[in-house]
This record gives sequence, C-alpha cells and structure tokens, in this order.
Amino acid sequence: MRIGEVAARAGVSVRALRYYEEQDLLQACRSPGGQRRYCDTAVGRVRLIQQLYAAGLPSRVVREVLPCVESGEASPALMERLEAERVRIDQRITDLMAARERLDAVISNTWDPVSCIHGQ
Repeated sequence: MRIGEVAARAGVSVRALRYYEEQDLLQACRSPGGQRRYCDTAVGRVRLIQQLYAAGLPSRVVREVLPCVESGEASPALMERLEAERVRIDQRITDLMAARERLDAVISNTWDPVSCIHGQ
C-alpha cells in the first residue's frame, strides 16, 4: 500500500506516518522508484499507535508495547509499567466523567435558569 492510502484508511496525515517511521514504530519498504510501500497490516498498526498515543503513552513505551501485541509476551517490568498506565488512564476517565457531570449541570441550569436561582 502507498503512504497516501495508508494515511487515508487510518485517518492520519502522511506526516504522521513519516514520524512513526522516524520513531521506529512503523516500517515501510521502498519501491525501485523510492516510494514507500506498506504491508496490509499497516492500517491496523497505525490505529493502535494512535490509541496508545491518545492514552498518553510516549513513543518509547509505544515502541516497547508494539512487539508485545504481536507476540503476546512482555517482560515483567513492562507489564508493571503498563499496569501503572492503566491506573493513570482509569483516573483520567474518572476525572473526565466528573467534569462532564459538572458541565451537564451548567448546561441544565443554563437551559432552566429558574431552577438555578432557586437551587433546584
């Protein structure tokens, strides 16, 4: 697959794919004309990379996690780090849900200002 096709299917920019290559998260072969060519699994890998980044994992941790996804094996040290990241993500979800509830209250009170004034 060509770089533009992978980018479109994965919903990322071509620049992001080049960055992933620089970070050794994604590999491409080169055609005789020098164009990047990706295997069919590249789109799924890019989506996983995006999810891991969205969870707040830095490139170095993502680089460690990717082989574990493929092999199903990880070192005890990596497992401890991933479990700590999961706890951090759970706390972030809790915080975001609390913020959403507060926004819901503000929205509700804004739509019904009488209940806001009377504390209902």
